[in-house]
Amino acid sequence: MFRIEHLYLSPGHNYFGHHGQPAGEHAMVEVDEVECVAGRGLRGDRFFDFRENYKGQITFFAGELYDELCAQFGVIDREPWAFRRNVITRHVDLNTLIGQTFAVQGIRFEGVAECSPCYWMDQAFAPGTEAALKGRGGLRARILDDGVLRRDQP
Repeated sequence: MFRIEHLYLSPGHNYFGHHGQPAGEHAMVEVDEVECVAGRGLRGDRFFDFRENYKGQITFFAGELYDELCAQFGVIDREPWAFRRNVITRHVDLNTLIGQTFAVQGIRFEGVAECSPCYWMDQAFAPGTEAALKGRGGLRARILDDGVLRRDQP
């Protein structure tokens, strides 16, 4: 069963558009719910109304992969928001959703592409993270329906 473990928003970019410059300092804010706006993104997030038909209106990352990377790199001081993805999931292979329309909590999404990891991941999480995430950096999706996603209760 697809489970939402964490939901995050950030008002600004830390890495996107910062090549050759220092990382930004915009915090990821954990929320209990997010407003999904079809074709536009998550209200309050840095990519809301970023570009028409943008493929990353919402991003997903596997909580199981976070656990694996913590163990692999001996990381105990980084939270899942370090990957700068909006939704941390459990019990779903995100790569199988690429090219698919899928629904979560009654809201439809179009899985568009992998969230390809970048060199910033080595700084944000641990050296070697970019390479470890190749082919499994998360999912970029378009929002097809308006609605509210809520974090599942533990």
